[in-house]
Amino acid sequence: MIVGAVYSGIRLEGVLTGRVRRDGVNATREISRMVTRSRFFDHLQVILLQGIALAGFNVVDIGALHQQLGRAVMVVIRRPPDQDAVRRALIEKVPGGSRKWRLVEQAGPIEPMAGLYVQRVGLDADDAAGLIRRLAINSDIPEPLRTAHMIASGVTLGESRHRV
Repeated sequence: MIVGAVYSGIRLEGVLTGRVRRDGVNATREISRMVTRSRFFDHLQVILLQGIALAGFNVVDIGALHQQLGRAVMVVIRRPPDQDAVRRALIEKVPGGSRKWRLVEQAGPIEPMAGLYVQRVGLDADDAAGLIRRLAINSDIPEPLRTAHMIASGVTLGESRHRV
């Protein structure tokens, strides 16, 4: 299960859910479906993702997502991953890993920003950093990502954890 928290400023407005396959190829399509079929679509301005891959190595094509939705897309992570280890794991152990690695590369460089690391499309660096600062209210992670993570943990594990 994947969960999206829809915010207006710092107020939670709604929750979206969908399903992706572990190490599959449907993350981009499922996020696009969740967003376009929601009543919130017309008001959404930015899609925030906590990492570029969901459910293991179901890699999101952030360029395609940006094109499909006509919205900025920003991947947010606490620490930059060991890109060599990720590439090796994808290519050596994951079906379709070479294609998935190309998606990671196409997403662009991982940039340090406002105490986090991001990949982005459709949003300049100043706007991305400002967005993080405005939405990082209760932790370093923007509130929509923190909330979505807590909801997903609560639903799948029976209770949420404090660390996002």
